[in-house]
Amino acid sequence: MGCFASTPKDTGGNRRKPTSIGEVSVYVPGLRIPRPVEFSQAVGDQLPKTLVERLTALRTRIVVMANQEGPTITRTRRKTQHGGSTLSDLHQALVDYLPVLLELTKDGSHPQFKVHFIWVNQEDEEEETAMSNIWYEVLSVLHLMAMLQMSQANLLLLPRGFSDGHNHPKVSEENRRASIDIFLKAAGYLECAVKNVLPQFSAEQRRSLPVDLAEGVLRALCLQALGQGVDIQLGMAIDSSKATLAVKRRLACEMVKYWQQAQDNLMNLPLANGWGEKHRLFVKWKYVEAKAAAYYYHGLILDEGNTEKSHGMAVAALQAADECFKESKKASEAFNASSPTSRTPPLFGTMKYLTEKIPKDTSSKVRINRDLYSYEKIMETAPTLPDFALALKPDEYQLPLVEST
Repeated sequence: MGCFASTPKDTGGNRRKPTSIGEVSVYVPGLRIPRPVEFSQAVGDQLPKTLVERLTALRTRIVVMANQEGPTITRTRRKTQHGGSTLSDLHQALVDYLPVLLELTKDGSHPQFKVHFIWVNQEDEEEETAMSNIWYEVLSVLHLMAMLQMSQANLLLLPRGFSDGHNHPKVSEENRRASIDIFLKAAGYLECAVKNVLPQFSAEQRRSLPVDLAEGVLRALCLQALGQGVDIQLGMAIDSSKATLAVKRRLACEMVKYWQQAQDNLMNLPLANGWGEKHRLFVKWKYVEAKAAAYYYHGLILDEGNTEKSHGMAVAALQAADECFKESKKASEAFNASSPTSRTPPLFGTMKYLTEKIPKDTSSKVRINRDLYSYEKIMETAPTLPDFALALKPDEYQLPLVEST
């Protein structure tokens, strides 16, 4: 497999580095951008002319659209002249391209390792990575499809003002429900990449992949999508009069597990540049935030017990929730301050509710039980959170069947 990685100096600075990415509900660590490919020169007469023309036309469209969209998505919903969105149009272009591309993976198809695919990285130290491997192109396409979905979810989850007299910007229930479907679709693309595409590479080839496409990053992004989906579910449960404390605690505890696993997958990866470090900080922030929610609801349930021990554990859990809440605010500030800078949108859902409740309920419980429980006892190790099986799963996505030529 031919492979090389060029530096920014070699490419004249193709990797765009915005100074700010605006408001972020869903962090997308940049969009990987494809560079032009000359299929006809690479494969000569080894493939039917009609197939080469289709590949060229489909990929050229993607190159143009991706470069126009840029490595990051701003808050503005950009529309095409036909009324669609550039995000959905680029996603559809990738969907159209993938089955035609996979024709080059047919048994006995020699051209697959002669076409030189080049993509601009965002999280890797090297600006571009080029590989003469069809599976590198497939992996890059799936990654971009997933990131476009995450970008769409971010747009849906940015609170906006309404004309019904509400002063505080809100996220509609329709947008919340739609975002969950989008998160599951993105997770499906990433799971497919890990399970069905990465195994096509040898161990040596996988070491040559940019960190954007490392297994740990792909798994972390998949878990992020699921974690943010559960966050939306928890916010909707908070708004529902029918959802019990047990349901809310379960969702919060599941959210902790998704974010903890995402953090574990990024642990030893060289995410050194701006996009990569910001990615790590986002996961850390959401992990601590999820723990604040889980300890809060665990504390409320423990407080329903009738024993001194249960009340003591409830106070410890609420104290842990308060400490995690304070830490999450610091983590949020660190994330937003890192380059490219960003802003936290107006709170909604889970954190809007907990921002008001955690400090209030914690101080209330500590004050009420001050005579019964010493400061030292309150500050004891927080009770272990319940361990629930993870319920939210990625949508199943299979690579398209190879089209006949």
